[in-house]
Amino acid sequence: MGAMDPVGAQEKVVEIASSLGLSVSVAVAHEVSSAKLGSGSSTKKSYIMEGGISTYLGAAPIVECLEKYQPDVVITSRVADAALFLAPMVYELGWNWDDLEQLAQGSLAGHLLECGCQLTGGYFMHPGDKYRDISFPSLLDLSLPYAEMSFDGSLCVAKADGSGGVLNFSTCAQQLLYEVGDPGAYVTPDVVIDFRNVSFHSLSAHKVLCAGAKPSLSSAPDELLRLIPKECGWKGWGEISYGGYECVKRAKAAEYLVRSWMEEEFPGVSCNLASYIIGLDSLRTTSIHDNNISCGASEEIRLRMDGLFELKEHAVQFKTEFTALYTNGPAGGGGISTGHKKEIILEKQLVERESVFWRTAVKSWKGMRPDKVEVDLGHLVKTSIWHDPLSPPHPKSCSPVIETSPAPSGQKIPLYSVAHSRVGDKGNDMNFSIIPHFPSDIERLKLIITPQWVKEVVSTLLNPSSFPDTISIMKRDKWVSEHVSVEIYEVKGIESLNIVVRNILDGGVNCSRRIDRHGKTISDLILCQKVVLPPSVA
Repeated sequence: MGAMDPVGAQEKVVEIASSLGLSVSVAVAHEVSSAKLGSGSSTKKSYIMEGGISTYLGAAPIVECLEKYQPDVVITSRVADAALFLAPMVYELGWNWDDLEQLAQGSLAGHLLECGCQLTGGYFMHPGDKYRDISFPSLLDLSLPYAEMSFDGSLCVAKADGSGGVLNFSTCAQQLLYEVGDPGAYVTPDVVIDFRNVSFHSLSAHKVLCAGAKPSLSSAPDELLRLIPKECGWKGWGEISYGGYECVKRAKAAEYLVRSWMEEEFPGVSCNLASYIIGLDSLRTTSIHDNNISCGASEEIRLRMDGLFELKEHAVQFKTEFTALYTNGPAGGGGISTGHKKEIILEKQLVERESVFWRTAVKSWKGMRPDKVEVDLGHLVKTSIWHDPLSPPHPKSCSPVIETSPAPSGQKIPLYSVAHSRVGDKGNDMNFSIIPHFPSDIERLKLIITPQWVKEVVSTLLNPSSFPDTISIMKRDKWVSEHVSVEIYEVKGIESLNIVVRNILDGGVNCSRRIDRHGKTISDLILCQKVVLPPSVA
């Protein structure tokens, strides 16, 4: 977790350990520019890449730290997530860098583990979906997943016995396809992996066998991904709430006024604004006869407007105009909030592996362990009670056991009754999976989930307003046809689809004007689409 100051993080760990009287050895591996390799300067922060540039390093710098120092802690500059798990495997199991079969399986393990509890039921529970309707209490004691890896690359992922959540084919399949792009060539700094024939087999409620990851190239990639910070303008935003009769129309009027006021000051700048209506029960003004919150009958909304501008003065002016809604806008607006800030994006660049360098070092602190903790040859004597013994235990397994069958044909049904999904982002691109509940339904889904179908579903993400007019829709559709592309990959091992949509996330997480910058909420919007499946083939 060194981020842009790994040596500073190293010093902080040593400082904390010393304050607790702990003995600790902290190694650090960080990228350095080639210009500083021969420099003997000890100037503070001379190790940081100039301009905040950072390259995704692989497992090699971590393995070097483990081999040279045998530290308690390793801190790095930017590294690929899977490398954090692959490195100790390489070190402990004695793999070589040309053992690509093992590196592929080790990277599969790292890719499955990197999102933590999202493999063991976190981010999976979905009330109303019979395949994912896990009980609320079962999420209270999720177990972090762990991997059991053999020298030959045999792999199981598991969670603690008796813990809540769920670990099964579905949670593993979602994590497998998360943000991988082309599953036949998932690029990591250590190996390019083919995930298309990966399979998962549950050995118990707490353990899954994972097999089938293969290297798709005969060597590690020649180029590494580098991120270069770049200023991309100024963000300005504002929110205001309206409730009761015709609250949506008042929000529409407010949006019109703000856009018009901005045009008066800076002609042409209103095209940089996006707007949304949000809100449910935040004003606490439901009818006294209504005891339950009804999403369909909500009589309150919140207007959010978000702009990305070239100049700071535009963002500041936007705040001024939005605040004017208090005295010059529609009736009954309240709860205004505004803000502005500079936006930085991270541009991607591929660089030759030979041009990337790193340094390693170690710091140690000799101290005494706290008196309250007794250590005897690896046995930790507990000194506190973690759970109330009178509390009922959480259910050991909450995975719904449901017999799957082919989805019906010839009728409109929501896609969520056929499959589940998860969305990830890579810059301005969206990656989502379609994982059928009944594996054989994949053949019918392939006939429905086409590039054109995907474009039609996601095109509304580019609407500049919750109230788009005909001209705005025409501009949106033209932009989609010229700039948005769709790639659909079949993953035979888990009988699923992985879909990549290019240039759909409003510029990417660093500069998007959307509330959900990552696009993660889009998975359920896709699953709500109605589809008509053809008859299943026997």
